Amino acid sequence: MDDLTTLKLRINGEDRPVVFPTHHTLLEVLREECALTGTKHGCELGECGTCTVLVDGRPVLSCLVLAAEMHGKSIETVEGMQLGNELHPLQAAFADLGAAQCGYCTPGILMAAKALLAENPAPSRDEISEALAGNLCRCTGYHKILEGVEWAAARMRGEDWTPPNEAFYGNDYGNDHHG
Repeated sequence: MDDLTTLKLRINGEDRPVVFPTHHTLLEVLREECALTGTKHGCELGECGTCTVLVDGRPVLSCLVLAAEMHGKSIETVEGMQLGNELHPLQAAFADLGAAQCGYCTPGILMAAKALLAENPAPSRDEISEALAGNLCRCTGYHKILEGVEWAAARMRGEDWTPPNEAFYGNDYGNDHHG
């Protein structure tokens, strides 16, 4: 029989008592014991970033840490991003731009981006790319993801910046280009 650990984990601002096999990762406990399924199983090797959550405000690959090591730490999942009935600016920007396609990688990307913007409210495109380098997406070309983070950052700074129309509607090549 497995050894069980009983802990009170601080998840999305709430203390949650959980009992789980001691060898379980934070990813397994979040999904299986806490029913917080926004955090996704990906490679389970720490290579894809799909399982990214924030621990004490820093991005952590939840597939690589044991839940038993989380005592006294503050854990935030994608479910904790929404502010009451309001989407977090990152969530709103991603939705408005269509930055998610299948959406499987999106929770991890949102968490990594949230950590970046908490540390750097005005990141350059290169800084955004670097912060998201550990989050793989098989569907997009990352362009709208990067624009979504830029747009959310501007909103959070109180600026009235909007991505170019091409971000929403694509390029207008007119009728004079016949392939």
